[in-house]
Amino acid sequence: MRLPDFEGWAIFAKVAERGSFTRAADELNLSKPTVSKAISRLEQSLGVALFNRNSRQMSLTEMGRSLVGHANRIVAEAEAAENEARGGTLRPSGLIRVAAPMTFGVKHFAPLLPAFLEQYPDIDVNVDFSDTLVDLVAEGYDVALRIASLADSALRARRLCRVRLLLVAAPHYLDRIGRPEHPRDLADQKSFVYTNTTAPGTLRLKHAATGREFVLAQQARMRADNAEAFLPALEAGLGYGLFPEFMIWEGLRDGRFEHILPEWGAAEIALYLVTSGNTLRPVRVTAFMDYMVNALETPQWAQKI
Repeated sequence: MRLPDFEGWAIFAKVAERGSFTRAADELNLSKPTVSKAISRLEQSLGVALFNRNSRQMSLTEMGRSLVGHANRIVAEAEAAENEARGGTLRPSGLIRVAAPMTFGVKHFAPLLPAFLEQYPDIDVNVDFSDTLVDLVAEGYDVALRIASLADSALRARRLCRVRLLLVAAPHYLDRIGRPEHPRDLADQKSFVYTNTTAPGTLRLKHAATGREFVLAQQARMRADNAEAFLPALEAGLGYGLFPEFMIWEGLRDGRFEHILPEWGAAEIALYLVTSGNTLRPVRVTAFMDYMVNALETPQWAQKI
């Protein structure tokens, strides 16, 4: 019986993680020729190329992208075995690749990272900020932050905290048009339309006490795929909009914005940590997830205003 090339798979996982033979060799304390030979050996054994490489750059082939998840699981299984054998004392180390939404990521996630990096000096973090929905497995991410109402999928999700969506406007805008008593009162008013949804400009609102629903068709004064772009115009009194609480909580606190129709709300969403469906994950990823759960247990922006 011929055993799998476990060393080759582990080196392949590290090269894919670091995106470089040289960086992988440095982290593994191996020579670059040793790493290159291990990859070549694995490719010959499999009969497929795992990387496209030339003198200037390197990238995973389509087959390489499909196999990197298997390689990561092999390494994660080995790490879990070593950690159990050592009584749970394996020190978290290595690179974590994270996908995070743009505005929340820059304003609320990034400030949490310094304390995490200080607590785990052997862990490095690579963050991609984008509102695009990424494929964790195909694109090689360890974890993603997602703000949504998640449907069933092959992914595993850990809920961190709720995210309220609030209808808001500047007080002087409401002084001019009058404060609405029902969503229909906003039907003729211009608004800010967030386009990165399945139904831009359609707000489905529900009355908290009666359960009645009303679908508000927005008239757009401004449309954008990043809601942060609306904030200057919102403060200038040029319309109303539906915003996540983490984006406008300071304006509500300071009186620059006013919560309108508080008895009417959009469907509640939440902030999640999402990983692949694999139950095994590296110790560094588990440490990161536990840290995030604690850090966002009572976020400042979710407190009662």
